[in-house]
Amino acid sequence: MTSPASAPVLVEVTGQVAEVVLNRPDRLNALDEPAMDLAREVFEALAARDDVRAVLLRGEGRAFCAGRDVSGVDPAVDDAHAILADRVHPILRAIRNVPVPVVAAVHGACLGVGLGLAAAADIIYAAENARIGSPFARLGAVLDSGGHALLVDRLGVHRAMELIVTGELLDGTEAACTGLVSRVLPDDQLITAVRDLVASIARGPTAAFRQSKQIIEALRIQRGLSEEMLAAEATAQGEASATADYLEGFAAFQQRRPPVFTGH
Repeated sequence: MTSPASAPVLVEVTGQVAEVVLNRPDRLNALDEPAMDLAREVFEALAARDDVRAVLLRGEGRAFCAGRDVSGVDPAVDDAHAILADRVHPILRAIRNVPVPVVAAVHGACLGVGLGLAAAADIIYAAENARIGSPFARLGAVLDSGGHALLVDRLGVHRAMELIVTGELLDGTEAACTGLVSRVLPDDQLITAVRDLVASIARGPTAAFRQSKQIIEALRIQRGLSEEMLAAEATAQGEASATADYLEGFAAFQQRRPPVFTGH
């Protein structure tokens, strides 16, 4: 199972390990709709295989994933609710439905949808140079991709709300200290370390790991990452997208200027 080198999401299975690579380095691996659909298909295919015992998820180039590619999006006609419900959420489900451990290697930008992809994994290793968060406040948008549950669960309500309203990004060291990621490593050691971890997992007691993953997934749902929460985020994003601030935020982002919000 190997993808064409030009595909926006690559997958290669070597032995009992699958490596999934977000492959739009010129866009910091920001995902457009075809890339989202392909990512879902890749993880759905991996979930159906019984010869894969561990999965690595990483990004090519300078970043893990800078979120959704909105460079060509017209916010006046964009259906933010549908993008989340029909494209982003199915990717998150597909990652969580892979029955064996999925390990994310995060470097550079890990924003918005990218944060959701990493959070859907079972283990996250981050490089020191990682920039992790969801600066949606600058877009006039609502935190999505499971971000509310992730931040509240890992950081508590006060720190979660602070990150939401400030758009502050955490580097790898800060993210590890707060428990947002599993471990931080020097930039040049990240991929080697994660590949070693994934290889070790693949040599381990896969049946036991599958059972633990099912139990942890049930606990994750109890702690907030439920279908109801994802639906609430999609609804909120759909409502936000109808505001003047959302239109201003997108225009400012695309024009590379500071937004001027009115609160409406």
